[in-house]
Amino acid sequence: MVIGLSNCAGYTTAAKTQPATPGAGVLTASPTSVSFGSVAVGSSATQSLSVTNTGTATVNVSQVTISGAGFSLLSGSSATAIAVGQSATVQIQFAPQSAGSASGTLTVTSDASNSPLAVALSGTGTLGTLAASPASVSFGNVVVGSSGSATVTLNNTGTASVTISAESVSGTGFSISGITAPVTINAGQSASFTAGFAPVATGSASGSISVTSTAPGSPSAITLSGTGTQGGLSANPGSVNFGNVVVGSSGSATVTLNNTGTASVTISAASVTGTGFSIRGITTPLTINAGQSASFTAGFAPAATGSASGSISITSNAPGSPLGIALSGTGIQATLGASPASVSFGNVLVGSSGSATVTLNNTGTVSVTISAASATGTGFSISGISTPVTINAGQSASFTAGFAPAAAGSASGSISITSNAPGSPLGIALSGTGTQPQISVTPASVSFGSVVVGTSNSQAMTLKNTGAASLTITQVSVTGAGFSQTGLSAQTIAAGASVSFTAAFAPAAAGSASGSISITSNAPGSPLAIALSGTGVAATYVMTANPTSLSFGSVNVGSSSSLSVTLTNTGNSNVTISGAAVSGAGFSASGVASGTTLTPNQSTTLNVVFAPAAAGSVSGTVTVNSNASSPATVSVSGTGVQATAHSVALSWTASTSSGVTGYNVYRGAVSGGPYAMASSSLVAATQYTDSAVQSAQTYYYVITAVDSSNAESAYSNEASAVIP
Repeated sequence: MVIGLSNCAGYTTAAKTQPATPGAGVLTASPTSVSFGSVAVGSSATQSLSVTNTGTATVNVSQVTISGAGFSLLSGSSATAIAVGQSATVQIQFAPQSAGSASGTLTVTSDASNSPLAVALSGTGTLGTLAASPASVSFGNVVVGSSGSATVTLNNTGTASVTISAESVSGTGFSISGITAPVTINAGQSASFTAGFAPVATGSASGSISVTSTAPGSPSAITLSGTGTQGGLSANPGSVNFGNVVVGSSGSATVTLNNTGTASVTISAASVTGTGFSIRGITTPLTINAGQSASFTAGFAPAATGSASGSISITSNAPGSPLGIALSGTGIQATLGASPASVSFGNVLVGSSGSATVTLNNTGTVSVTISAASATGTGFSISGISTPVTINAGQSASFTAGFAPAAAGSASGSISITSNAPGSPLGIALSGTGTQPQISVTPASVSFGSVVVGTSNSQAMTLKNTGAASLTITQVSVTGAGFSQTGLSAQTIAAGASVSFTAAFAPAAAGSASGSISITSNAPGSPLAIALSGTGVAATYVMTANPTSLSFGSVNVGSSSSLSVTLTNTGNSNVTISGAAVSGAGFSASGVASGTTLTPNQSTTLNVVFAPAAAGSVSGTVTVNSNASSPATVSVSGTGVQATAHSVALSWTASTSSGVTGYNVYRGAVSGGPYAMASSSLVAATQYTDSAVQSAQTYYYVITAVDSSNAESAYSNEASAVIP
């Protein structure tokens, strides 16, 4: 059997052979040399090689030997015969006893022609070495109840891996963490863990860490040392009595905390119990080194009379924590009251003032010291008191509160009395209402626009007292040429009441004008000015006619035609019509009476009639006289024609509808209608003659069919007739 090789680092030395003899056996080795590479001291490695008969005769092996420190045969050392082409396997072991390179030789003695066969062996012994850094650990001073720690590193400084199989620690308060056996550290590598020291008592302590491994000198020892320290905390004074303290004030005392131990003391909390007691000047956490001290302030501010007790609790890492400091004190107090407790000034006119007396009474058993007195709220004030003021028990002091409103409306405020009495500051509510008249005029200004010189324009106005007090008007005046007012004079107007008056503008000349009405009163902002403006314009009297000419066309002699003219006052003053004069035969005018007055932009209608008495063209003029700068004239024309009898004969196809009883004939002057009935009654036949036509006209006709129920059909198609 051929066994596979392992841990072979290569072949460095060839097997020694002898020249073959014809007809003899020859042995060859595979591999021709064996290298075990690196093998840790204390361990071993095994490799196999094959010896093959490559000759022509059987080889008898008489002996297999091995030389070299650490090398040995595991199998294949006995004599054996190897037939031609067959092999034998030899197992070799390398177990180095020390670090460093090693070599040896495997020798096969036989009757082969190349005997003995030599195979070179090589290998290197490696050794792991374990060193701790630091080799010893000193934790120094560590406060009892706390802990210190240090990192320890295990370094493999050898050429082979080291396996740590166990670790342990001895010594009170010492510990290790961060390492769990087994742990393998490769050559050149390291592993770290934490050593700890948590003393349970004061004083020096020692111990060690033991590390068991495959490294020489195992187990390794790491010495440990440390000192447990502890602080001691005391208070001076050990208790505090504040004595008598006025309710509303406070007493204080300094308390000193002394560290009487050998280690720093850390205060983690400081608290106080008991109504009215407090501490300040200490912030936790606070560290006090050995032999040092720290101070804070204890306070007592009683909220009520009588004895009180409490305590301060100081929590720390010192033995006996928490440290207690007893507190005691007695609250005494004065009592301060105001009469009245609140002041209402009622209604006070803006610009004047109201006042009230306030009395401060000490109803307690100790004196009260007033340190400050102030008033808040717009318009409120105090007088007759200067601080500091001391009021003995059972006594009183008075001062004056005032209200001088600067504006109308409700106001509120307060008086604040700061003292050593409980409930300080004492508040005294103040209230009052400022009243004053308020003047409002509607409209606030007046523009009269354009007013014709010699006429006037007026504007109704309203003055209202919108305030809460009576309004007294002492003077009313008007400035500006042409402006005036009526209805407003010096008077008193109750709150909420109003009066009406009239402003007027009567310009005496053309051009812009401005002025004002000034109202002097007791209202704020007096005098009130109302701006006035207007423009005087010269009077113009103009009347126009539209249209300015009328053409009646042809009118039959004996008949008449009527047309209208619009007369408009386009000036800025009234125009009065005195009459209308007509020239031209057959023309006449009516509809406008003498004395008719047109205001600016007003119109009226004048009717003009043409009734020719003879045939022929006629022209004339209608003249409308008035006080306008010139009369309105309208030229008129028309033609009288003699009437000629004309008629239009109409015929149509009978309706195919059943029940038709007759027809209606309709005539219009415009194509498409509207149409008017031309036949005076129902036409039974299908023909009709219209004799009511005039010369020079065109007429349009339609027919409808009517049945027995008097239902009428739609219009027929339209026919036209032109009259010459």
